[in-house]
Amino acid sequence: MTRQERAAQSGGGDRASLYDEITGRIIAELEEGRLPWVQPWGTSAARASLALPRNAATARCYSGINVLILWGAVIQHGYPSQHWLTFRQAQSLGGSVRKGEHGTTVVYADRFTPQDERRRARETGDEAQSIAFLKRFTVFNVAQCDGLPEEIVKAAPPPPAGVIEPRVEALIRNTGIAFRIGGDRAFYVPALDYVQVPPPAAFFAPIDWHRTALHEIGHASGHPSRLARDFSGRYGSQAYAVEELVAELSAAFCCASLGIVPTVRHADYIGAWLEVLREDNRAIVRAASQASKAADWLLGYLPEQDSDSDAAALAEEAEA
Repeated sequence: MTRQERAAQSGGGDRASLYDEITGRIIAELEEGRLPWVQPWGTSAARASLALPRNAATARCYSGINVLILWGAVIQHGYPSQHWLTFRQAQSLGGSVRKGEHGTTVVYADRFTPQDERRRARETGDEAQSIAFLKRFTVFNVAQCDGLPEEIVKAAPPPPAGVIEPRVEALIRNTGIAFRIGGDRAFYVPALDYVQVPPPAAFFAPIDWHRTALHEIGHASGHPSRLARDFSGRYGSQAYAVEELVAELSAAFCCASLGIVPTVRHADYIGAWLEVLREDNRAIVRAASQASKAADWLLGYLPEQDSDSDAAALAEEAEA
């Protein structure tokens, strides 16, 4: 029996409790009227600058539910940095985690196919079924460490305000998604595969137009010709609420990457999201994962922009 198979058999309860723990934390935030993907960047409550959390050793961004977990830790503890390390990574860089510091638990999710299932598939000619596994591990903010190189501790400066909006507009053009400007509502039409957003003059500030545009093209990323998400839900259904949550998170992740402070556009959906999360303790993890895939797909269309994936980094950290 492989290590992964042993972990899957012995860790089923731990995996369920981890989903419960993560979901319970998100539900508590939503019940208080706070959205974990809308943090108070740029205020006295947030010492760290707006950015996606990043592994300081590999320079890869974290994704999915780990973004919400690490953003929450930055705000809760007042860390001045979005950079994180495992205990061993801090040591490998010549530093150390200060005595008495407590780390933040993040997760690594993947799938594997047991040997017995592979054998069964070969014998029957069926497709082998993989099993999902979830592993937790601990990271520390660089502010919890001593002796790290200056280039590791130093935070990157925020992008100049004048370059943000042109980059969003270039991204929209480069995706090739049909984008119409007009009317008084913002929406995406899956059947006809086009986005429509009111003209910028209809918004209080130009950046609000860009936030709205990122939300709607976040929906468009799920078209069958792109990431193929489920668009079957009608307004008011759970499937509809989940897709709104994916678009909301993907817009927040894109905003953080581009230097735009995320804001909520659909506060009226909080009740529907709470219903979904209370019924399915894995819903927020799946939605955050889909949102990261959408954000990565969209950000891949930025000129001269490298999209970071954290899957390899998390696998390495989980072993560290």
